[in-house]
Amino acid sequence: MDMKAVVSVIGRDRTGIIAAVASALAEHNINIEDISQTIMQNNFVMIMLVDASAADVSFDKIGEALQAAVAELGVTVHVQREDLLRAMQRV
Repeated sequence: MDMKAVVSVIGRDRTGIIAAVASALAEHNINIEDISQTIMQNNFVMIMLVDASAADVSFDKIGEALQAAVAELGVTVHVQREDLLRAMQRV
């Protein structure tokens, strides 16, 4: 089953944010399909489209795993199903 999600990461810019997120996704067999990141006034902002179809954890656990991976970096991670995000945009 195709399960895509949008992962957003926001926080103070520092070394290792992308590596921590990408490593946590790879550990759970989640593929990054697209990524955009920028620095806005010393704030790191990243949006990823990921394919979690082959994930070895439930969707709810993906967000928990990502938050744990970046906890010491002081950034916030949000994970939302792509289909739900698109449905919300149509309302």
